This record gives sequence, C-alpha cells and structure tokens, in this order.
Amino acid sequence: MIEVLGINGEAFLINAALIEKIDFIPETKITLTTGKYYLVRDTKEEIINKVITFNQKIIKGVTAAE
Repeated sequence: MIEVLGINGEAFLINAALIEKIDFIPETKITLTTGKYYLVRDTKEEIINKVITFNQKIIKGVTAAE
C-alpha cells in the first residue's frame, strides 16, 4: 500500500499492485485494475518513488525470508 494525498487534502492508502495507469489532467488520476479511480495531489515523481519504495520493501521481505 502507498499513501497518497487526495484532492480534499486527506491522506489515504492505495494498493500499489492494483495501479493500472496514471494520468495527469492536470490533477493526478490513478486508475486501478478494478476500474475505480482516484484524484490525488501527489506528483508523478512522488507516486513513482512511493511505488518503487513499496516494491523494494516487498523484495527485501522476500529476500529476508529465504
């Protein structure tokens, strides 16, 4: 899960594994594989970094368990 900041200023979590695409319209629109979407204040760079960090944590967890 990654934390993002909604248009209304409230933080919430999104399952990064379900992100299908991200549009910039000029808000950031995150569309999930379920078809649901969210408008957020986070920039493209912020979301990319959050997803990378999330994936690194998963990989480290898998590696540590081996």
